[in-house]
Amino acid sequence: MIKVEFFGTEPSYGFCISGHSDMNPGGPEILCAAVSSAAYMMANTITDVIGFNPSLEVADGYMYLKLQTESEAIRCRDIMSGMMLHLSSLMEQYPKYLTITYSEV
Repeated sequence: MIKVEFFGTEPSYGFCISGHSDMNPGGPEILCAAVSSAAYMMANTITDVIGFNPSLEVADGYMYLKLQTESEAIRCRDIMSGMMLHLSSLMEQYPKYLTITYSEV
């Protein structure tokens, strides 16, 4: 199962994604690909387009990204909301394979 945790809700300071869907053992993992693509797009936008330097860790089946300040979180509010919406839509389609939680910063 893929687990997504967003830190803070308004604004969100970041996220941690861990696990694999295991939806299709031995075959293409479309859910993992969709979640990974969204996570990398978010990380690349924050680091390379906006120019922030968040705490960022990446490994197989894992990504942790946390913005450093509230002003950074406010500046990234719209793109973070877009990611939340995208992943929430995926969770509705694949509730057995993806969960999302929200925690305080």
